[in-house]
Amino acid sequence: MAGAAIRMSPAEIEFLAEKELISFEPNFTYSNIYLIQGDFGPFEAGIPTSVPLWLAVNLKQRCRGRIIPPAWMNIDDLNLKKQEELENKLFTEMPSRYYIEITQLLLKNAPEDIPKADELRTLIKDIWDLRKAKLRSSIDTFIKSDATHAKLNHLTPMEINTIRAVLTETMNHINVLRSNVHTKYTGNSQDI
Repeated sequence: MAGAAIRMSPAEIEFLAEKELISFEPNFTYSNIYLIQGDFGPFEAGIPTSVPLWLAVNLKQRCRGRIIPPAWMNIDDLNLKKQEELENKLFTEMPSRYYIEITQLLLKNAPEDIPKADELRTLIKDIWDLRKAKLRSSIDTFIKSDATHAKLNHLTPMEINTIRAVLTETMNHINVLRSNVHTKYTGNSQDI
């Protein structure tokens, strides 16, 4: 189907998120690791280095060090982000395009490396729920407005993916209905 929107599964979006760089503090010493994505290292015990999230998780699972959470992943900053999301009618810019995926991966694989992990989990879920409700409201307003296009800034890939199928299907149905109404009033009918 030409021009069709590419739909990604949550797993595919998580795969993209795993390419994001994160700090990892190894408990070993080793020279650079040469990967398709780039060269990472050198690894020196106790000295943080930047690696893709997937590599940090892999090393963590093998007890080769600890993950250092991103700077934005702290209770104070996320409380401010939640408040900003509550107060603004429009979507606010998130600290990472993959904030939900990164948080879930880190909380699943390295909860002991995340300060106040349970509180953080709740806070991220609150932000996610706020943004989903705002998205549903925006879609409802858009569909009722009879508009043909809309602009939504600061949505993350997972948020877009969440509504893509429903929105495109709804717009297709509205298009068919408008076409049928137009045909009825202009007298142009086609045998189907």
